[in-house]
Amino acid sequence: MIGCTVFEDKHELARHTAAQWLERLAKRDAGQPFTVALSGGRIPRLLYESVVALARPSEFDNVHFFWGDERVVPPTDDESNFKLADLGLFRPLQTPLGQLHRVQTERSETEAVQLATDELKQFTGSQVDDQPVIDLVFLGMGDDAHVASLFPGDTEAVESRAVYRAVTGPKPPPRRITLGYPALAAAREVWVLASGEGKAGALRGSLAKDGDTPLARVLQSRDQTEILTDFEM
Repeated sequence: MIGCTVFEDKHELARHTAAQWLERLAKRDAGQPFTVALSGGRIPRLLYESVVALARPSEFDNVHFFWGDERVVPPTDDESNFKLADLGLFRPLQTPLGQLHRVQTERSETEAVQLATDELKQFTGSQVDDQPVIDLVFLGMGDDAHVASLFPGDTEAVESRAVYRAVTGPKPPPRRITLGYPALAAAREVWVLASGEGKAGALRGSLAKDGDTPLARVLQSRDQTEILTDFEM
């Protein structure tokens, strides 16, 4: 089942998503770690602003943050997805460092992949087919319907059972570390934030029964996925 909600603009999309996230956190078992995988892109910046405007720091107690993908750049680089969340979300909410599990891009890619995998498995607590079950994954979507750093034409990704793997993307910075399709399939919830009228065709193609885009593969692998957009399809 695919839920799709259309908003008037990106700001309304961000505000609604922030409110829904906080509502979801209010219903969780606070005694158990709640794992979230964040995305990069433009819309997360607005999401973080909306969360900070609405939230109290205590609402994120025992929420552990991971990443759907990360660019292989230093964590202080402007291209870093960690830096985006650090400046926009973690510092304003004074999130403890022990809840932040960034991809360690200062290490070799092999080490970074293994450490990210091990740490995610440690905090999720349950697995499906050797995949960690993340509580909530935020995904953006590119004009080519890529999600995380799973790009069209990456045939190895379709076959791989790796939780995280290193890939080369079509845009700079090219080297990325990304969750794989099986980890996205195993997640309890996946929310796709698709912002920008130019992405309407990519989303329509992904929703088609015979869709073969990266987003389509994610949708076809799951029983339930939420799509939130600011354009009519």
